[in-house]
Amino acid sequence: MTELTTFDKALLNLLQGNLPVCSRPFAELAAQLGTDEATVLTRLRWLKQAGYLRRIGTFFNSARLGYAGTLVALQVDEDHMQSVAEAVNQYVGATHNYEREGEYNLWFTLLTQTPEQERTILREVRALPGVHGMMNLKSRKKYKINVQFKLR
Repeated sequence: MTELTTFDKALLNLLQGNLPVCSRPFAELAAQLGTDEATVLTRLRWLKQAGYLRRIGTFFNSARLGYAGTLVALQVDEDHMQSVAEAVNQYVGATHNYEREGEYNLWFTLLTQTPEQERTILREVRALPGVHGMMNLKSRKKYKINVQFKLR
C-alpha cells in the first residue's frame, strides 16, 4: 500500500470532525489546507480507491429527527451472504451492514420512523433466502463514542 503524504494526513485529520456544512465543503477544506478544491477532491478519490477512506458523511441525532434504531443480527448461509447483504442495503434505513464470524454472521443497523415500518422490514429480511435466524437487539441506553485518529 502506498504511504500517506503529509497532505493526506492533514486532510484525513480535518475530515474526522471538521467537515464544513456548506454548499462547497471541499473548497472550505482546501482553504484550510492552503490548496484548491480540485486537489482535495483528487486526493479524496485516491484515498478511497487505496482503501484509506471508506465513506464521508455526517452523523445525525436520529431520535431527535423522529427515528428509532436497532441492531440486527442474522444467521445467513455462506452461499447467500452476498445476496442478503445487497437486499439489506436496499432499505433506506439500513445505515450499514457487516459480516462477522460466528452463528450470527451478518449484522446491520436499521433506522425507521415507526415501529410498524421496522416490523415490516425485519419480516421481509427474515424471509430472504438463506436467512435462518434473526436477533433484533434494541438498545436500552445510548452511548456516543467519538473515535478520531490523529495522523502525524
